[in-house]
Amino acid sequence: MRRNEVKAKLKRGEPSIGTWLSLPDPTAAQLMSKVGFDWLTLNLEHMPIGVETAALSYSAIAGSGTVPLARIAWNTGENIKRVLDNGGWGVVVPMVCTRDEAELAVENTFYGPLGDRSVGGMLHALSFDTEPGEYYERANEEVLLVVQMEHIKAIENADEILSVPGIDAFFVGPNDLLKSMGRKPTFDSDDKDFLDALNHLKVTAKKYGVAAGIHVASAESVAPRIDEGFQFIAVGSEAGMMLSKAQEITESLNLGSGKVVGKY
Repeated sequence: MRRNEVKAKLKRGEPSIGTWLSLPDPTAAQLMSKVGFDWLTLNLEHMPIGVETAALSYSAIAGSGTVPLARIAWNTGENIKRVLDNGGWGVVVPMVCTRDEAELAVENTFYGPLGDRSVGGMLHALSFDTEPGEYYERANEEVLLVVQMEHIKAIENADEILSVPGIDAFFVGPNDLLKSMGRKPTFDSDDKDFLDALNHLKVTAKKYGVAAGIHVASAESVAPRIDEGFQFIAVGSEAGMMLSKAQEITESLNLGSGKVVGKY
């Protein structure tokens, strides 16, 4: 069975860099899997990506040696099962704000005794290049669980959430966290409450051996975040990268309206 090198890196305290996939296209996923990111996360929460397209994308990504992940639409057993049983190597669970929600994510991500994930499917073992029997024995060791702590309620409940066994990393969506604080959504902010919240999460996570994660807008933001102690770092998205380059070209040719189509 193949090893999940992203999970291994995080356990060793090393950074792991990836990006978001927003386009419902396995070909785009396959192309992105070749550029060198450690992992690619399909954004099933906000983008129109169905289960069949996702399954083909996981296969294309894993086949290139990159780790396929997915941010599920919401914290339910059905959403988690459809990622993992169809070839995803881990899930990013949005808006985890309480211990009960964290425990639910663990329960649905892992097989017993850690969780209560049901046994079935074929593509999960194929994605890890192994047989179903070995997958069922070792999946708990290799599947990655990341909980998104992106609301002020999650900051208040950080100790209760991060102490739940089974969580590998937390991930901050700065836009959502700032919005929940009544601030303007952005990737970076000097707001004291925001900075205090990030620090509180990092300190609490370190106490429980959980890796810290965050979304950044550009490559230039990665090194400073690593210096701050973040490990699981998403850089923009493939759609943002495509649009950014395309708009750079049209602007150089004095074409288009100059309006920003997408931020990330």
